[in-house]
Amino acid sequence: MTQQSQTVPGVDGGAAGGVAGRPRILEVDALRGFALAGILVVNLMTTAGPPGARDGLAGVHAADGAVQWLVVLLAQSKFYLLFSFLFGYSFTLQMDSAARAGARFVPRMSRRLAALLVLGFAHAVLLYTGDILMIYALLGLVLLAVRNAGPAAVRRAALWVFGAAGGLLLLLGLGASLLDPGELGESATVKAELTAAYRGGFAEVVGANIRALPDMLAAVPLMGGFVVAAFLMGFVAGRRQWLGPAVLADRARLRRICLTGLAIGVPGAVFSAAGIVGPLSERWALLGLAVGMVAAPALSAAYATGLLLWFTTPRGGATARVLAPAGRMALTNYLTQSLVMALVFSGYGLGLYGRTGAAAAVGGALVLYAGQLALSGWLMRRYRLGPVEWLLRAVTLWARPRTS
Repeated sequence: MTQQSQTVPGVDGGAAGGVAGRPRILEVDALRGFALAGILVVNLMTTAGPPGARDGLAGVHAADGAVQWLVVLLAQSKFYLLFSFLFGYSFTLQMDSAARAGARFVPRMSRRLAALLVLGFAHAVLLYTGDILMIYALLGLVLLAVRNAGPAAVRRAALWVFGAAGGLLLLLGLGASLLDPGELGESATVKAELTAAYRGGFAEVVGANIRALPDMLAAVPLMGGFVVAAFLMGFVAGRRQWLGPAVLADRARLRRICLTGLAIGVPGAVFSAAGIVGPLSERWALLGLAVGMVAAPALSAAYATGLLLWFTTPRGGATARVLAPAGRMALTNYLTQSLVMALVFSGYGLGLYGRTGAAAAVGGALVLYAGQLALSGWLMRRYRLGPVEWLLRAVTLWARPRTS
């Protein structure tokens, strides 16, 4: 590893520090690279067909129902939390980098958040309405507000925010479970309109994406609490160096976190999949979503600590070295995933919206992910940053970053 690359990347995969920064942690890059696979599969279920896990994608193969169930069980709501945690973690590295450079941190981070907002808006309008970048840009202001607070106070705030968001969502889910199932979900008319739009030309697709923006912003209060809580816990992790070599070497602690996360997260994920996909009736769908979101941090922690334990083995270490380059250029890979999905499923591409089964769609996603791993490895052997990471870093520093 060269002296230039000895920095920890932020959520965008760009280097957050300078030569004198904290050493890059391969395992953290690998976690981010692994999470890209989960993000891709979850986003695919929205991009490939009309909303609704029960009947969104065509039932082409007997395995389609099982694949949808497994996606909700293993991936939905789990991986964006891991990215959110790492966003909060990288925020502290950006603070340290600005301090070492003698630069004012608030203008730097404000430019970074503004750039994410612009990227996210373009992403949502042109490619994928489930964009997370705008939410990160808006809620990143919370991190700016608490930047001078102590880790203990920030940790307490994270727990309060998570408790309030989770409690509200569970109450809404319980209320919805008492309603008639016909009152829930998207109507057949709405699904037909979406299908016609997304099988249309570029103007129809963009128009549908623009009409979906208010619904996306309306969801921010519901999911925003979970994102903010993850941001704040990532901030605490950065300040207390929870991802430092000493902590990662404590296998007993990692094992305890992993087992506790599985004990809490798996039952919640099973109920969530049963409510959202079946066999529970549709009246349980919102409660299933709520339980899944509340239990998701536990399963996310189990994934992370389980992988960190595995990465210390010879085979796990080899896998980490394959995953890490994709994590270093996570933002480029995230946007590329949306571009490829749009070209496959929308009318300005192959027009396969609602015409493929879940098993085939997920299989294609895994092929795309394998290609991204290979391309990321090739690029990161030659350059310090991915192309979008380079652009974001240029805006952050208001200067031209080095490319090698």
